Amino acid sequence: MHNLFLFLHVAAAIFWMGGMAFMVLALRPALHAQLQPPQRLPLVVAVMARFFVVVAVSIVVLLATGVPMLLEVGAHAPPGFHAMAGLGVLMMLVFGHVVAAPWRRLKQAVAAQNWPEGGKRVQQIVVLVKFNLGLGWLAIAAVMLWR
Repeated sequence: MHNLFLFLHVAAAIFWMGGMAFMVLALRPALHAQLQPPQRLPLVVAVMARFFVVVAVSIVVLLATGVPMLLEVGAHAPPGFHAMAGLGVLMMLVFGHVVAAPWRRLKQAVAAQNWPEGGKRVQQIVVLVKFNLGLGWLAIAAVMLWR
């Protein structure tokens, strides 16, 4: 059972981390170079809506697998496990903020065809996603290197 949980945990982390990297490092720059705001921003909203479902499922899987695995080792868990867990929770809180504030405002701006406001909200999301991507790499480093 442990190996199944570990596989699901790593798979969920890969989906979330890979998706964030793809969005901010590949998709967004290409869209910005090719499309104007009236075409770009509705597409960004459609892509993010689908990706945020993947993130929500990933969070459920990460918690459903991570908590039992951490409890399995209990007091004997290496410090990196605790650091990864703390960073993971912080990432989840950042994602919650993204959904509750700039994402909600981005959807409203796009619905109102307020392209400057939509661009501002996308930029806020990009900054938070880059921050989360950095936290994710720190979590990976902690669990791999701090034993």
